[in-house]
Amino acid sequence: MTTGRTGALLVVGDIVTDVVARHRGPLAAGTDTAATIRTLPGGAGANVACWAAAAGCADVRLLGRVGADAAAWHERELVSAGVRPQLVLDAEAATATVICLVDTDAAAERTFLTDSGASLRLEPADWSDALLDGVARLHLSGYLLFSEPSRALAAVALQAARARGVPVSLDPASAGFLRDLGVGRFLAFAEALDVLLPSQEEACLLTGLSDPADAAAKLSRLIPLVVAKLGAGGALVARSGEVLARVPAVPVTPRDTTGAGDAFTGAFLAALLAGAGAEDAAARGCRAGARAVERVGGRPPVRE
Repeated sequence: MTTGRTGALLVVGDIVTDVVARHRGPLAAGTDTAATIRTLPGGAGANVACWAAAAGCADVRLLGRVGADAAAWHERELVSAGVRPQLVLDAEAATATVICLVDTDAAAERTFLTDSGASLRLEPADWSDALLDGVARLHLSGYLLFSEPSRALAAVALQAARARGVPVSLDPASAGFLRDLGVGRFLAFAEALDVLLPSQEEACLLTGLSDPADAAAKLSRLIPLVVAKLGAGGALVARSGEVLARVPAVPVTPRDTTGAGDAFTGAFLAALLAGAGAEDAAARGCRAGARAVERVGGRPPVRE
């Protein structure tokens, strides 16, 4: 997909306080497990925006909802990453918090404990069509679909973007929450998308197929461009029911896989905005994902 478009990337999605606990081996039930613990800014939507900025997108904007408890900190972190935050302050709910348990003995795989807090309280009243002024691409975090208010907001944003001819992408975000939502409800929403960026697990869940290539091909009959993220397996690019490219991963030794898919998505979208084709954009996404897993947390290094 070569766009030739100029303009901003608008991301709508979650802003989260991540508590990352890196431990070695199984958790010791009922007693202590030694761990290294850090509090970091995160959230799938916010991470995508930061990685897009790190990949060279000059105008990245983010709409998200936060509580008063951490609003100023998150705003500073986003601005320092090169993102223009449009934060809605929630007077009733705290900022979303995720506890990330990272087992350093298991390829840095992670388990999440999620308190969605203010993030999924985004609602249509938080949207204005003026948010699309100067925007060339809209990206929606899949987490928006997992609550009634934010799902309604996502529908409004999608409709507004389509009315302006702005391409819309979405990352399904969580296989667990996707099962709760229901595949049929998700696919009904996805029909109006231009780009879908599922993980291998999400692609297989959405199609009922066990092979990720078959799953990506099937999804691309519904959505024009499907890019399936396979982690250490790289990525697949599919259109019109056919896998057109298999992009290899960049070999690395992972420290923390939190945010690797967000890094891929941010770099991929930045590349599309710069005029790259889908295969080249996916290769850039793989490189960003490799950089992400070498770091603790879901964000790129802060700009100097």
